[in-house]
Amino acid sequence: MANITLGGNPIQTKGNLPEIGSKAPDFKLTATDLSDKSLNDYSGIRLVLNIFPSIDTGTCAQSVRTFNKKASSLENTKVLCISKDLPFAMGRFCGAEGIENVETLSDYKTGDFGDTYGLTIASGPLTTLHSRCIVVINEDGVIVHTQQVDEIADEPDYQNALEKL
Repeated sequence: MANITLGGNPIQTKGNLPEIGSKAPDFKLTATDLSDKSLNDYSGIRLVLNIFPSIDTGTCAQSVRTFNKKASSLENTKVLCISKDLPFAMGRFCGAEGIENVETLSDYKTGDFGDTYGLTIASGPLTTLHSRCIVVINEDGVIVHTQQVDEIADEPDYQNALEKL
């Protein structure tokens, strides 16, 4: 269980992020066109998983904007922006913001992704949503970097994550 904060108030997650050097757990998430996406759909591609509570908050939206800018110059890499938001909300946000270099995926159907990756919030006002995390997966499906952001309102360390690619 990770101990994090929201506005300085302590909250916890249900588990811990997967270990660096381990195989990334498979997932089944929903794309904006309502199709299912799994880890196998990105075989041979480096992935940055930008995980957050809701795209309708300032910090979460900024992380999507920042990764959208940085992703345009990355080779053989996809940035997946993952939350429990409805796919329609994420599609609306990306359309309004001109976001084209990242892919948004939703864990709204089951929450299994958040539980499997150990980042589901277990206490506080955001219970059941995802905590703010970064997971970097290499082209062989191995986790090479993780960051559990200590304060949910803070942005992740973009540069450190991208350097691990």
